[in-house]
Amino acid sequence: MKAVANSSVFIALSTIGQLELLSHRFPEGILIPQAVWREVVETGRGQPGAAEVATASWITVCAVKDERLVSLLCIELDEGEAEAIALGHEQQAEVVLLDEKDARRVARRLGLAVLGTVGLLIWAKRAGLVTSLREQL
Repeated sequence: MKAVANSSVFIALSTIGQLELLSHRFPEGILIPQAVWREVVETGRGQPGAAEVATASWITVCAVKDERLVSLLCIELDEGEAEAIALGHEQQAEVVLLDEKDARRVARRLGLAVLGTVGLLIWAKRAGLVTSLREQL
């Protein structure tokens, strides 16, 4: 399953020590746009997720080709969200990982399926990868 992610999912899962759930859910790997890399790894240096994302072999950074779409999306969203949605659209991703309500609405409007941190934790619980959702939240 081809997946594209925004920074919020990496940060949230890293904060609770569960970033590796992403590699279990998406064994083919996850694509991230350059804006997400900058936000998590460069700007977020020393913060939850920065080192983990920088060294994860299952994360691939991709350049977004449709800058016009990114510019249009940036009217409503921040750069990372806009690039993640544009990359998901370009790559025909099966899912875009987003937590923010507005970003999820825009992605759905473009026909993209979305999954957030809570949905991923529910999947992990059902798959037996976490014992308690309450402990994770």
